[in-house]
Amino acid sequence: MAASGAWIRSAMSTTGPNSGKSRAPRRVLIVDDHPIVRQGLRRIMENEDDLIVCGEAETARDARTAIKELSPDVMIADISLKQSDGIELVRDVRAHHPQLPILVLSMHDEAIYAERMLSAGANGYIMKQAASEQFLVSLRRVLDGGIYVSEAVGNNMIQKFAAGGSYISANPIDRLSNRELQILHMIGKGMSTREAAGSLNLSIKTVESHRQRIKRKLNLATGTQLVQYAVNWFTGRESSGGTSEPSESPDA
Repeated sequence: MAASGAWIRSAMSTTGPNSGKSRAPRRVLIVDDHPIVRQGLRRIMENEDDLIVCGEAETARDARTAIKELSPDVMIADISLKQSDGIELVRDVRAHHPQLPILVLSMHDEAIYAERMLSAGANGYIMKQAASEQFLVSLRRVLDGGIYVSEAVGNNMIQKFAAGGSYISANPIDRLSNRELQILHMIGKGMSTREAAGSLNLSIKTVESHRQRIKRKLNLATGTQLVQYAVNWFTGRESSGGTSEPSESPDA
């Protein structure tokens, strides 16, 4: 079942209940670094006549290889991936495969990520907490050329559009650029400055500059506070809005 040890090609049959139909099942590539999540998605789709999992990948590099070799009809991808970042993957896939629908399936707050991922090139965003029926709705929506976000995200995007440049978010995370959000995300995952620079193909100095801007925007005084904030935010525990009191730790 393993194609090259890096990604998994699913066994597919050209015969069966769909073989006599005019439209073949649409091929789905799952990109997630948690095997249990990939297995769960596979089980959701295995009884759907119009969908078939053609492969799985757990890194951005493996996903790019799988796309080239399997030519899927849609890619489902998480934001958090081993050795990489989902935002970069979406941008890269959109640049090289402009017609491939991309559905982002993530545990991370849609209020922060959904609009950014759509701007990066995704066709839809759905939380992992969603019911399986809603997941199938979102997947078929992007396969049919549509855009999928939750009603709450859609309403928020409409409010932003209506307000124009006067819209101000109460969430300090919204002050960050996409690149700064990527780096905050990587810090929260426990990646070092060097590892983040390598993953994003940036210099260490550039990443350090982004770290300084993140601290200013989130009202954080030290590198230690930044790491603590990033870890808490990444794990869903951040609620202070970046207003922590300065500590005695030296900047990092």
